[in-house]
Amino acid sequence: MEILTYILQGILVLIFVFAGFGKVMGFKAHMEAFNHLRLPQWFRIVTGIVELAGAALLIVGYWASTFATAGALIFAITGVGGILSHIRVKDSLKDTAMITFLTILAVVVFIYYV
Repeated sequence: MEILTYILQGILVLIFVFAGFGKVMGFKAHMEAFNHLRLPQWFRIVTGIVELAGAALLIVGYWASTFATAGALIFAITGVGGILSHIRVKDSLKDTAMITFLTILAVVVFIYYV
């Protein structure tokens, strides 16, 4: 089970490093997504920083599990916020599927370390 958890951590790290970097740097796709979700652009930057911090915690979590627990919890909370944002603008299940999947992965990693 430990190897599977390390793989899930790696998946979360890769996805959230790219997503967080894109949000902080102001990539067009992320700017449009936040406009679609009717969220302010400053919140995009805050979200990107939170995602990068969570990824850093998961990386350190390979050596100290407490950090992985914190990183996974950050991603789970961020994911729930993302899901609620999609529900608020009445996005389809298809549009909400990726953040739902990532939230489930984060919850699995969190539960493993708790």
